[in-house]
Amino acid sequence: MSSQVRLRLLPSARCLFDQPVQVKVEGLRSRQVVTMRARSTDEKGVVFSSSATYRADGSGKIDLLRDPSLSGSYVGVEPMGLLWSMKADALHKYFFKDNALQPHVVKFSVHEEGREDRMLAEVTNERLLIGNGVSRVPVKGRNFQGVLFTPPGQGPFPAVLDVSTFASEKRASLLANKGFVVLAVPVYTDKPHNVKQTNLDHFKEAVDFLQQQPKVGSKGVGIVSQSKGGEIALSLVAFVPGVEATVWINGCSAVSLVPLYYENQQIIPPLLFDTNKMIHTESGASIIKYGLGNPLAEKNKGSLVPIEQAKGRFLFVAAEDDHCWDTKACMDQMVERLKHHGKENFETVRYPGAGHLMEPPYSPYCPSSFSGVISYVVLWGGEARAHAAAEVHLWSKIQEFFKTHLSCDAAQTKPKL
Repeated sequence: MSSQVRLRLLPSARCLFDQPVQVKVEGLRSRQVVTMRARSTDEKGVVFSSSATYRADGSGKIDLLRDPSLSGSYVGVEPMGLLWSMKADALHKYFFKDNALQPHVVKFSVHEEGREDRMLAEVTNERLLIGNGVSRVPVKGRNFQGVLFTPPGQGPFPAVLDVSTFASEKRASLLANKGFVVLAVPVYTDKPHNVKQTNLDHFKEAVDFLQQQPKVGSKGVGIVSQSKGGEIALSLVAFVPGVEATVWINGCSAVSLVPLYYENQQIIPPLLFDTNKMIHTESGASIIKYGLGNPLAEKNKGSLVPIEQAKGRFLFVAAEDDHCWDTKACMDQMVERLKHHGKENFETVRYPGAGHLMEPPYSPYCPSSFSGVISYVVLWGGEARAHAAAEVHLWSKIQEFFKTHLSCDAAQTKPKL
């Protein structure tokens, strides 16, 4: 390594996962061309990396806030491009980072152009999922299991239920850092092919548990959901009182795959999935959005969730290049349904160029990976740059939506049994 070259991350090399850092290099030769690299290992031991070529200015400095990448994993001015463009050497790999207690560790380095073995400087970025003072408690109810995140301080805090397809702590822990009490619960706690029905009662139990937390001061709870979790969120807000604000991201407007039960009765039959309608690509990944029964078809209307019964607010989010669900059509259908019933309790956001897997910002973009729900490698869709920008915008939008519609005050906080 060169003693003259310095690589810095500002304001600090230790930050929260969703915080941007300014990457700066000093001490290079005037107009020197170098390769910048980022490297990280996920929880399954898979190495992800990115690289980009930069040219120093006349004083031997590079600033990723200002300077464009000339070639590599991305081109142009992308201050956080080294993070979101990281990918594995093998195809169809998703970056697993779901345990909130361990930071996302990324090694940034500067190398002589075309010489990976000639490292000039290196720095380690620790990106924390859980902030100082936030508590993490695994919980197990009679019919649900999840992880509860609670901010430091007395509160009161608004409450959010995070419904993900499989167990994940990333989004929930990061929301708790922003001042929300968050309970993360998965749709699937067993292998999906073993699941013959979805019981809404189990998720109602999670809502009730969340409302009983002593630091919770909001009148009702919020729900943030994605993919398969979206139909659970819609069903909760339609049938269960106490849900004030619902974020639906890239889901379906109908119940899918297995029937929905509530209070020991089937209340909604499912749309079924036909593997013969999948489109297989040369990469080995499949486009599955055409495999699910069309929720807009007359014969399938019984599978639609009656969201007009909801009393809370909706934020519908559709990635327009989603290859997993036809989320744009589902969102349009829900908007039309609410308007037909005289409802204006919704807002919508569309993201051209974004794919299905929208996560908190600066996660490595995943174009395809194995889907545990249908046991196929799936093409999720999206263009990396547009997808990464959409994640930054959506993360801010979610927080703004909940802060607006989950008001709470000290008078609402009381001892709860």
